[in-house]
Amino acid sequence: MDTGRKPRATYQDVLDAPETAIAEIIGGELQLSPRPGMPATAIGSSIGQKLGYLFEDGGSGGGNSGGWHIFWEPEIHLGDEIVVPDLAGWRVERLDRIPDDAFLTLPPDWVCEVLSKSTEKIDRTQKMPLYASFGVQHAWLVHPRKRTIEVFRRGERTWLSIGLYRDADRARIEPFEAIELDLAALWRRVPLPSRASEEPGHYEHGWSHE
Repeated sequence: MDTGRKPRATYQDVLDAPETAIAEIIGGELQLSPRPGMPATAIGSSIGQKLGYLFEDGGSGGGNSGGWHIFWEPEIHLGDEIVVPDLAGWRVERLDRIPDDAFLTLPPDWVCEVLSKSTEKIDRTQKMPLYASFGVQHAWLVHPRKRTIEVFRRGERTWLSIGLYRDADRARIEPFEAIELDLAALWRRVPLPSRASEEPGHYEHGWSHE
């Protein structure tokens, strides 16, 4: 009997998705997002290279933060959900060996989403709550053209907003506070928008601020 319910998307749907799109399953539905533009790619690559160089396996910048595995666009299976964050990091003591698979099933310790017009709503309203529900402890939302990094720490049940860094700030941002990031260097090669930018949006429902 036809119940009128839309069938839940499966991993086969992800495998069958166009190569030009990033395929995820969120809330049982297949989500197809365009590949990131060059500003987002440049910023994400810069963050990943910086953190990977300093923190991979407890590198010189690791300090008390220990070693990390930092991956660009890893496919992560969280129960029946499939997400592809722009960047994600696992502490070495939790992910001591890289699996011989096309995806990971262990929730990361840190995620970073580089926002764009086409992905910001999904990142904020769907993926962030999903990350919190699976125990991800730290999250960054990076807006290349507004030149901001929003930083969140998981509280008892949901995200706590713990910082907003912008423009030429120099900041120690958890969970990588062992080093100081020069945000001016991060944005240097990213073009400014053609008109005055709006303040970065904040998804408020179910989130807390310290």
